[in-house]
Formats: sequence, structure tokens, C-alpha cells
Amino acid sequence: MSIAPEQVEAPATDAVLFRSSPWRTFIAVFLLLMVSFGVVSPIVAVAVGGTGNPWWQTFAQAGSISAVAAGLYAWSTRGALRTWVRVSSGGLELAAQDSDPILLAWEDIETVVVRRVGLRSVLDVTPIDLDRVHPVDDEGPGGPAMTDTGDGPAFTADLSEIWPGPRALKRELARRMPAKPTA
Repeated sequence: MSIAPEQVEAPATDAVLFRSSPWRTFIAVFLLLMVSFGVVSPIVAVAVGGTGNPWWQTFAQAGSISAVAAGLYAWSTRGALRTWVRVSSGGLELAAQDSDPILLAWEDIETVVVRRVGLRSVLDVTPIDLDRVHPVDDEGPGGPAMTDTGDGPAFTADLSEIWPGPRALKRELARRMPAKPTA
């Protein structure tokens, strides 16, 4: 089990926390299923010559099925993986998909990129040197997953389920990340 952000003292008092939410996941999946039903249901009704049920009964059935499916996904293994990012003047803290959190001071970060991969938003944090990454707890399985980028190895996190959202995180990172001197 990973460490919750409440168990870790923020590096500065001006910290802004971004975290995954199973309720947000539930609502997003529920709405996706209901919109899909709204698009497909009339086509199927025309193709089979109508169902004979009133529209509200069909809508109630779709709502029940969508609620159960969204609930199962939101609290499933994939949906329940916790991700949190805390941004402050002291640096960037990251715990992705139940990993142990790490802390990077702003001067230890080469690049921070929020990008789209299909329908998902992904955060890539490239440290200047992996030796400058500070684990918050040395006893766990390790930090977030890593990927190779053009700038070197980077910590990566799926931001699809965080709240207040990837755009707000991107704005906060742009506000905090110091400008790199040009050569």
C-alpha cells in the first residue's frame, strides 16, 4: 500500500495537491456509458422494430447497468490505483499508481511534460540526475514507473483520474517551473 499525501509533510506551506478520485472515475465512466447508450439505443430500436417498452423504462435499465459497471471499474484494481502530485515552492512530489512518493526540488528537474496518449493524459518528469531524486520512504517497493524520453529517463504518471485535472496541473507546473537559461 502506498503512502497517502496526508502521511507526508509537504515541503512548503504553499503546496497544491492533485490526486486521483474514485468518485470522479465513477462519474466519468457512468456518463460515458449513458451517452453510448443514448447513441446506440435508437439505432437498435429501429433495427429490431422497437422494443415495446416505454422510453423511461429503457433509460432506467441503462442507468442501473451503467451504475453497476462504473462502480465495478472505479473500485477495481486499475481504477483504485492512487496517484497524487503535490506542487509547491519546495519542489514536486509524485506518487503514481500506488508507488512510493518521490520528491524533486525544482533545480533537480530537467523537464516536466504533460502530454496526451490517446484518451489519457500523462505526466513525464525528467530529473537532471537520478541521484538527486529523494524518496519520501526508503522501505517501499520504489518510486513511480519510468520511461525513456529524448531528455533521458523520466518518471511517468497517468493523470486521467486526477482532480482538479491535468490542465490545472499544467498551469501550476508552468507557474512553478523555473525558466532554463538558453545557451
